Amino acid sequence: MKEITAIIRPNRIQRTKDALAAAGYPSITVKEVLGRGRQRGLQHEFCHELPEPGEAADFPGVSFIPKRMLTLVVDAAEVEKLVNLIINVNQTGNIGDGKILVTPVRDAVRVRTGENGAPALL
Repeated sequence: MKEITAIIRPNRIQRTKDALAAAGYPSITVKEVLGRGRQRGLQHEFCHELPEPGEAADFPGVSFIPKRMLTLVVDAAEVEKLVNLIINVNQTGNIGDGKILVTPVRDAVRVRTGENGAPALL
């Protein structure tokens, strides 16, 4: 089993979800995340603490861009097909298209039934 984690543009999440469902993979987890890469995060300001009024110009913030992170766990034989599907839906050729990470998964357990392995993913 492998976990595919894709960090993509927010406006592409519905198309990606629809494409995965059409390919037989409707079970995904999606989170709203902030990140930055080569584009240097020029669209969204994120700070752990807010500055006092009048200090905003001097406050050291780190710029991030809103993204969506989706994850799904699949059989290892399906990884290449699904990675290519995610690329095809999300590739614009511009900086900020995202990243896809593939990591091994040792086991999966369905909480309700205690099933583990591939049956727990269905």
